[in-house]
Amino acid sequence: MSLSTQHPASESARGPLPRIAALFAGLLFGVGLVLAGMTNPGKVTAFLDLFGRWDPSLAFVMMGAIGVHALLLRPILRLRNPLFASSFQVPQKTSIDGRLVLGAALFGVGWGLGGVCPGPGVVSAASGSGYALVFVATMAAGALLEGRLFARKA
Repeated sequence: MSLSTQHPASESARGPLPRIAALFAGLLFGVGLVLAGMTNPGKVTAFLDLFGRWDPSLAFVMMGAIGVHALLLRPILRLRNPLFASSFQVPQKTSIDGRLVLGAALFGVGWGLGGVCPGPGVVSAASGSGYALVFVATMAAGALLEGRLFARKA
């Protein structure tokens, strides 16, 4: 197995297959989010409302994702290389630090207040939802700000 923490080298030599695979995976993910109702902020905030009208359906979506991941991760990592990259991109940092805690807290506050997280936000923005378009624009601004504040040393 080839592991790397660097960005993969240019995949243009592999032709259009990596982009087609990414497109298919993104479409599958988006359709799943729509079918499960996860693009509805009310559904998400109802999941977070543990002491009110709690809706546990998001937990089933999460369990489905975790189940697929748990079943397939080890067999996939036993491959010599991924299908469309020169190496697997596996994070090496596993410690919990202040940056992680702050980021998780900010994500949680935003998720709880808005009922939108990145995946469903992008899917909803693709439908032209004004709420989602504002969410995605401000999410991108936050990512750019983070990049400037915490520039990684190459």
